[in-house]
Amino acid sequence: MNQMRIRSKIWLEVDGQPFLGDGRYRLLSAVQRRGSINAAAKDLGISYRKAWSQLQAMERFSPFPLIERRVGGKDGGASKLTPEILELMERFKTLRIQVNDEADRCFTTCFSAGGD
Repeated sequence: MNQMRIRSKIWLEVDGQPFLGDGRYRLLSAVQRRGSINAAAKDLGISYRKAWSQLQAMERFSPFPLIERRVGGKDGGASKLTPEILELMERFKTLRIQVNDEADRCFTTCFSAGGD
């Protein structure tokens, strides 16, 4: 028999607009890891334009700066996440884990063998 599982998605909104979900979390993580938006986009297999668009959308609604940018020059440009967005990402990660754990618990209770 096929195994049934539960799945859930969560995201944060600001003024009713999507702000941070799994996709943008992955993008921000890649920017932090790679030190550039372009390299992050390549890692994720998306265009620079799409990555830039996602970050601009976030910045429009963010109550704080997201990225510290250094314009290119001899050593090239660089991007790094601000302490505020790093803190928010950590809290989002914790929330996502807790929501999934609770969903798993509820699923087990509702769908356990003989649990009609």
